[in-house]
Amino acid sequence: MPTRPSLPPLPCACEPPASGQRRRLLGASLLAGATLPAAWPLHAQSRPPAPPPGYPSGYDATIAGAMREGMVTVYASTDLKVAQPLIAAFEARYPGIRVHYQDLNTIELNQRFLAETAALGGKRPAPDAAFADVLWSTAMDLQIKLVNDGHAQRYASPERAGLPGWAVWRDEAWGTTFEPAVIVYNRHHLAGMRPPRSRSGLARLLQEHAPRWHGKVVTYDVERSGVGYLLAQQDARMGSEFWYLAQALGRAGVQLSASTAEMIERIASGELVMGYNLLGSYALSLMERGAAIDVIAPRDYTLVMSRVAFIARRAPRPNAARLWLDYLLSRQGQAVLAKSTSQLYTIRTDTDSVHTAAALSERLGYALKPISVGPACWPRRTQCASAPSWRAGARPCAAKRAAQGTRSPVSSPPIWAFGQACWHSVDSSRSSAAIGRGT
Repeated sequence: MPTRPSLPPLPCACEPPASGQRRRLLGASLLAGATLPAAWPLHAQSRPPAPPPGYPSGYDATIAGAMREGMVTVYASTDLKVAQPLIAAFEARYPGIRVHYQDLNTIELNQRFLAETAALGGKRPAPDAAFADVLWSTAMDLQIKLVNDGHAQRYASPERAGLPGWAVWRDEAWGTTFEPAVIVYNRHHLAGMRPPRSRSGLARLLQEHAPRWHGKVVTYDVERSGVGYLLAQQDARMGSEFWYLAQALGRAGVQLSASTAEMIERIASGELVMGYNLLGSYALSLMERGAAIDVIAPRDYTLVMSRVAFIARRAPRPNAARLWLDYLLSRQGQAVLAKSTSQLYTIRTDTDSVHTAAALSERLGYALKPISVGPACWPRRTQCASAPSWRAGARPCAAKRAAQGTRSPVSSPPIWAFGQACWHSVDSSRSSAAIGRGT
């Protein structure tokens, strides 16, 4: 096995495995109704800072209220190391307001918030309660489901004018980044070959090199990755070409992972040949640091996701939550994210930064298709079998049932059954069109 390059690891901006720090945070998590550490001041200065230029005149009252609240609690799937510069810049802009940042993966974030909401029993949390003020996650569909179910607080941010229309839903859900899902490959493995430029091209390449590359291709495990699930269901909507690729991935013995960092670093080391539908921000950053990888934005279409933030309807510190959301969306906050180790591209349309959607389009091509923040990215999430059953292949998944022409007992499309067994059990004797009709 090739040795790994001597590149220092970068923090992943999406779905990292549960680190020791993350496990400690989860282990020490406080149930709704508990209070945050008393050492965190509720206010640290008597004179609030001035509102940002161009903000409405009443915004100083929001700042004053936030200063009295003294802190904001953020549940986020963005790794703490990536978010740390943003936290530091926010606390410098608003001295006296501490950021209590809970670094969770998307599934944990969603489940924890729902459990803590249920524990409230209809009551509002106390001002010092250990309860989320803001939720910020890469799992767009889970976030929109929470918003649709009434868990978000409507807020007309002064930063709205600088955002594209597709990035805001009902003044409740807010897109905050611009991140393409790409094909990442190791240059050495593809030396002398023409890299694939579309999903059908990738499928053909996998078929041509099936014996040599078996078990050396990777994509997200949608049982454990919220963003992987989102991208898979969006792919399923785009047409039958994806099902042709799904068959090729199954025959190639595709590996599954929930960690963007792990997948891309294994590709960079040469252990894996390539990865499909990986978030490009991490890969582009690693490329600039000398990794022997390259990125392909498929010409047929390139999905672009955005980390969605919203203010919790029962946020115990609503003023501080508004300050955090506004700063996250502001030119200054977006610039801080762009300079992070994962180089998250800005969602804004009114900045000259090199990390804009326009600059990314010029670099990767113009087939970028942003996933709109709203109901379009929220299908019903159901499963055809438990995870152990999927992995053991004990039950046929919905994809296989569709290929066999039998009716699935669940209403969701066969893409929802992207467990290990489903990738490997698609009936290769059936055409991609036949599988596509099963959707």
